[in-house]
Amino acid sequence: MEQLTGMDSAFLYMETSRTPMHIGSIAIYDPSTAPNSFVRFKDILNFIESRLHLAKSFRRKLANVPLSLDYPYWIDDPDFDLEYHVRHVALPQPGDWRQLCIQAARLHSRPVDLSKPLWEFTVIEGLNNVPGVPKGSYAIVSKIHHAAIDGVSGVDITNAVHSLDPAGAVAGPEKPWIPERTPTSLELLLRAQVNAIGTPLRLARTVAKSAPGIAKMVGGLARGRLHTSGSVPRTRFNGSVTMNRVVDGRDFALSEIKEIRTRLEGATVNDVVVAVIGGAMRKYLKSINELPRESLVCMAPISVRSPGEKNTLGNQVSAMTIPIGTHIADPFGRLQFVHEEAGNSKALTNAVGARQLSEYSSFMPSTLSGLAARLYVRWGLANRVAPMFNTVITNVPGPPVPLYMNGARLVTQYGLGPVFEGVGIFHAVLSYCGSITVTFTSDRSLMPDPDRYATCLQESFEEMKAAALKRPIPAPRPQPVAEAKPAAEEAKAASKARPRKRKPKLTIVSAAE
Repeated sequence: MEQLTGMDSAFLYMETSRTPMHIGSIAIYDPSTAPNSFVRFKDILNFIESRLHLAKSFRRKLANVPLSLDYPYWIDDPDFDLEYHVRHVALPQPGDWRQLCIQAARLHSRPVDLSKPLWEFTVIEGLNNVPGVPKGSYAIVSKIHHAAIDGVSGVDITNAVHSLDPAGAVAGPEKPWIPERTPTSLELLLRAQVNAIGTPLRLARTVAKSAPGIAKMVGGLARGRLHTSGSVPRTRFNGSVTMNRVVDGRDFALSEIKEIRTRLEGATVNDVVVAVIGGAMRKYLKSINELPRESLVCMAPISVRSPGEKNTLGNQVSAMTIPIGTHIADPFGRLQFVHEEAGNSKALTNAVGARQLSEYSSFMPSTLSGLAARLYVRWGLANRVAPMFNTVITNVPGPPVPLYMNGARLVTQYGLGPVFEGVGIFHAVLSYCGSITVTFTSDRSLMPDPDRYATCLQESFEEMKAAALKRPIPAPRPQPVAEAKPAAEEAKAASKARPRKRKPKLTIVSAAE
């Protein structure tokens, strides 16, 4: 039994009938690599069942503390039913990309059942007319509640249901799965009381750890070395939302994005992607005469998950805000702006410590955070208060080699994210096997023409590539030459550097390293 953190619980409290808080993906598979070049729905069920022991999220559900006196717990579901969580539909002919996006948007609009494990897979057959996808392929649209998963722990789920070769052999569990005993209401209340007693001490420790960083950040702001993201303009995407979603996206060659970044010293792949999205939002809003003068601002999640927290439930993330340069027409000038602003935002976050920032969410009383989330939605505060950011851009790196599920090769995948009050558009960036996909999830009333915005993404990328390739690759900076040391100092340094005789030590390195 594991307790949800304050951040995990916030995603539960933010959920309404209009704002389901799950994330997911559209994964497309080519069955030609499977045995007999065919995959049945029953084969997919059997394959997932054989791998349930590889990720805790599959068979765990929520146990709520009475009166919401503390955050909920994850417990085993004694009535787990795999066929409830894995569904099966088919597209009508011609089975094209637009039909797939519409079906994915419908599935993504519906909340998951909070009384069961918080995930669903829907197998979609009939993909016969999708550019770049072999005829006869199928897709799996996944939904996993954000309370149970973040972008990095989502990689653990991906690893659990995929293999590096078509055979996909995996060792079974060491022992049969037996669900743990369901705790009683009294036991949950007693745990809540114990947690309440220890909260002041945990808060004091967190404040003590973050105090030096806060002082460093304040000093940097006072000296002008750091600055905040500034005011956030309001757009059509920063108000109340409905329960209807739209989904679309584009894919780009990772090699081309890397080539673009070489034209700006220090630039990253993420800088290029953010600048491309900034250009797309500029194009879209300008086409409907709604482009603000100020730059739009994105929120970028930052994983603070340590190597020892692999395959753990919940969210281990902090965040930073980055202006995305929608006020700059020149594509390369926008990239320069995003690169500088991203560096500043990273410095601000590093000054305080991303891990410490994420820990503060655990000290918000559960009853208060739940009430605040409900009132924010009920009173329509998204339409009254200034937005904190205009969109979310999350970048999750994937494997550079092909993956297989039940023998079928994963052709490509597109991320799906939550749309909620005040943030009506979400961008998911996934990399896989030499390509990067940029997918957006939005509200249908705010973006009735998703194909137009998808075209804006493609045009923004082409303009960025054309502008970047006109520029030369910056010459590497010369390395500073070390000053000559006096002979006595050199002899002393050499003596210290001379290795001492030690007993041999056995070091074991895992294959993953």
